Amino acid sequence: MAVQASLFPHKPVSKVIPFESYTAGRAEPATRKVSAEEPAMPAGKPAPRRNPATQTSAIQPTLDFLQPAAPAPRTLKTTVEAVIYCDAPVATPIHRAVAFSVDLSMVLIGFGMFLGAFYLGGGEIVLNRVTIGIFGASFLLLALFYGFLWLLVKSEPFGMHATHLRLTNFDGFPPDASQRTLRFAGTCLSLCSAGLGLLWALADEESLTWQDHISKTFPTLRTKETSFVRKR
Repeated sequence: MAVQASLFPHKPVSKVIPFESYTAGRAEPATRKVSAEEPAMPAGKPAPRRNPATQTSAIQPTLDFLQPAAPAPRTLKTTVEAVIYCDAPVATPIHRAVAFSVDLSMVLIGFGMFLGAFYLGGGEIVLNRVTIGIFGASFLLLALFYGFLWLLVKSEPFGMHATHLRLTNFDGFPPDASQRTLRFAGTCLSLCSAGLGLLWALADEESLTWQDHISKTFPTLRTKETSFVRKR
């Protein structure tokens, strides 16, 4: 019977590594040598764990950082401690005078509308001691209502909006309801003292008025780009 000869006379070398030769070539794990000074641990007792906090690394030494300094008040040119901690600039007296003039004009417009309605309603405007007192009290009530209205809406008066001013406290944050109430009361006190509380800004180290010190708030520029009045 005819037998066909093998087409591949030589058997190719296998690239598979036998498992026996792989295990034979593996190195045994090295055992830690115990020095003569280090006592040998018992066979059944685990080694004690070391506290990482008590170990000092030889690769990265510890750094001695300086403690942060406690916040201190700013010092003015006269070596007097400032009551304002933030960096917001205080509005100048001229800037405040313009804002006050705008608010005063709004009250005068409202008072004129009140007199016009009174006259059109059949009233007669006669100036004497009695009517001057009544008209003066009406003007004061209207001014108080104007300021109280802005207090209710928790916003600055129209004069501060027109002159690009905003209120902030001594720490640089928007004032809360209690600070706005104290400022309203301080403003009434400044006006009732013949404007002495407002003129106090001319002699104060930081150009602050009575209402500023009472409420710990002050007017400042709304944006840094505002160039209406700046202190140089």
